[in-house]
Amino acid sequence: MIEKQKKTGNTGAKGTVRIRWVRSYIASPVKHKKIVKGLGFTRLNQVVEREDTPSIRGMVKKIPHLLEFVQ
Repeated sequence: MIEKQKKTGNTGAKGTVRIRWVRSYIASPVKHKKIVKGLGFTRLNQVVEREDTPSIRGMVKKIPHLLEFVQ
């Protein structure tokens, strides 16, 4: 996995998406909370970079009111 990161190099490399957690999940269902944690968020307004895969896109699509894509 480390070798793969060296090949892509910089942030914003092709094949990745940057996602920001913009709204609290306090009054959300448990499934939504698990999706936020599954994406790797630990605090509000945090930006994470994940591979652009159908599973990640599907997770974001389930909770668009809590997340946003950033560039």
